[in-house]
Amino acid sequence: MSVQQASDNDSASSPIIPHQELGGAYTSPDPKSGKGSFKQFLKVLGPGLITGASDDDPSGIGTYSVAGASLGYGTLWIALWALPLMITVQYISAKVGMVTGRGLAGMLRKHYPHKLTYVVVFALFAANTINAGVDIGAIAAAINLIVPVPVTLMIIPITVLIIALQVWGSYKLIARVFKWLTLALLAYIGSGILAKPDWGEVLHSAIIPNFQFDKMFITTVIAILGTTISPYLLFWQASQEVEEEISQGRVSVWQRKGATNTELKFASWDVNIGMIVSNVVMFFIILATGATLFKAGKTDIQSATDAAEALRPIAGDAAKLLLAVGLIGAGILAVPVLTGSAAYAISEAFGWKYGLDNKPGEARQFYAIIVAASLIGMLVNFLGINPIQALFWTAVINGLLAPPVLALLMLISANKTIMGDRVNSRRTNFMGWLTTAVMALAAGAFILTLRQ
Repeated sequence: MSVQQASDNDSASSPIIPHQELGGAYTSPDPKSGKGSFKQFLKVLGPGLITGASDDDPSGIGTYSVAGASLGYGTLWIALWALPLMITVQYISAKVGMVTGRGLAGMLRKHYPHKLTYVVVFALFAANTINAGVDIGAIAAAINLIVPVPVTLMIIPITVLIIALQVWGSYKLIARVFKWLTLALLAYIGSGILAKPDWGEVLHSAIIPNFQFDKMFITTVIAILGTTISPYLLFWQASQEVEEEISQGRVSVWQRKGATNTELKFASWDVNIGMIVSNVVMFFIILATGATLFKAGKTDIQSATDAAEALRPIAGDAAKLLLAVGLIGAGILAVPVLTGSAAYAISEAFGWKYGLDNKPGEARQFYAIIVAASLIGMLVNFLGINPIQALFWTAVINGLLAPPVLALLMLISANKTIMGDRVNSRRTNFMGWLTTAVMALAAGAFILTLRQ
């Protein structure tokens, strides 16, 4: 099924695929109904689950590992308190994609100056490319923990494999593979349990926020927020909602516009579950490293693979193996999301044909961006660039990009001309702007730490 970058007044040459309430031809099973099997329930899960799981990419896992090793349980509370913020903005992104029939970059191009759109999408491309490259290196390093093959020898094959999946795999195949890859993240829950923490101390740290006004703590908190509420997740969420509708036969924009209460309810379930998965994984990584490395005084780790290696003498080979397996699965899931979200954004910004269900010859620019982002990212691992430095500057770009992107998302989602009667409720508006303010404060604090 090819994706047309169609205008709102496309001709009705294709049959209309209606938006119907529960019981229609193009609705998913109701997770509350109690009917059907686990397989049917999985049909409810899609873009939201994949987005949530990809949020725990190797760079994020590294950030959480460093947080646990250096600060113990001091940042556990972020997993709980950031959850409603994450759910709100991801649901708004999903709703914009479903109601308008376009991704975020398409809406920016349609309703805002093109120069603004180009600045946003190229900043997104730069951050995502660096992040993808570091994640590719992390996958290779994690494999090396299990199989003693030199890291540099695995980087090119891993990159080629990921590119092949995106270029020659259909959207349905990719979505199916991504859903199963999310199971790899369960490894981090296992590693946290194996660490045998003091659960009373854990519960206290998870509920009661702990603030320390020093550079290390502030930088760590900002890094966690930057890696959990990232601009690329917002672009990916909206674009994948569009892809879901295209897979149902709604090829043109005019066919996709609008969303029923049932469709929005399923999107809410999907997003909620995805973000909960994301934050549970974050919680258990901080828990595992806090209960082991921090307690043992091993606070000098710099990456997720360092954490996995350091865990072995403390929590045993099983914990190390679980962390390595989780890291491999998370990386293979996250890299296509990073390069894919950049490709969606740039293609929509320039009005090019896009979509994972298109053949390479039908959407040349879209796939060229995926390949370019993957290959440039891969080169990061051969240029002698310190991966921690690379992630640092990625965090800078994401930290500066998140507040304006969130502000634009809130303006779009509250605009009746764009959203009709699907504008945000007062509660959603409050939570969305609160998230924007929190990320703006985090970006400002981050800039201040650079001067210290």
